[in-house]
Amino acid sequence: MYKTGKKDSLRIKIFDTRKELGKVGAEDAANAIKKKLAEKESISIVFASAPSQMDVLNELLLDNTIDWSRVNAFHMDEYIGLPAGAEQSFGQYIKVRFFDKVPLKNAFYIDGNAQDLEAECQRYEGLLKKFGVDIVFLGIGENGHLAFNDPHIANFNDQQLVKINPQLDNQCKQQQVTDGWFGDVNEIPQSAITLTMPALYNADVLLTFVPGSTKREIIKKCLTEEISTACPGSILRKHHNATLYLDQDSSSLLDPSWIGLV
Repeated sequence: MYKTGKKDSLRIKIFDTRKELGKVGAEDAANAIKKKLAEKESISIVFASAPSQMDVLNELLLDNTIDWSRVNAFHMDEYIGLPAGAEQSFGQYIKVRFFDKVPLKNAFYIDGNAQDLEAECQRYEGLLKKFGVDIVFLGIGENGHLAFNDPHIANFNDQQLVKINPQLDNQCKQQQVTDGWFGDVNEIPQSAITLTMPALYNADVLLTFVPGSTKREIIKKCLTEEISTACPGSILRKHHNATLYLDQDSSSLLDPSWIGLV
């Protein structure tokens, strides 16, 4: 069982454990995918590449009722300048753990080593425009970012779908160390390519999976402070079809009265 609430338009589900979050989150994701496939010949999904997503993705791998051959897959960000095939690469992360394990129609990757990075942004933007985006699987960073839209570059009205974040902020980089991907912040690339806020927000379905105690402060901020780029994830509260999945740890600073918890 889980508790439900709502903040503005954002549906919220809170689970006792991360495992329960993964199971129900995967069930909801599978239903969203199958509903879209009933409406269209093929659909496109953007995936976040992070440990926070794996409880859901691992459960989805067990579901043999999804026709992945009609799904185009994108990932939402990539470091600039990592060696090809580096385990810290977000494209490599999602490729090994998910994209290679299901028979996707297409899997599209951002090249963080492209000779012309602006042209690479335009190439990936062209793919997003060609195939559209139906569903996004999101996380929220400890600084509130969605993808690499850190507060200092997040723009709810961005004219681009893909752009460069020229300087990842320190809290963002520290999270990568905490997650174990780098031994020190000095090892982390300074910049990254990211899908912009509109590229994510304009999808029809947003499923946001945020377990863990390190996210409790930002979850409180996203749900209780004003909607602004100071906390990019706060924009989820305005989306017409978004759900936020929390566990006991990530929701531990929330007062039930703030979100009408039942």
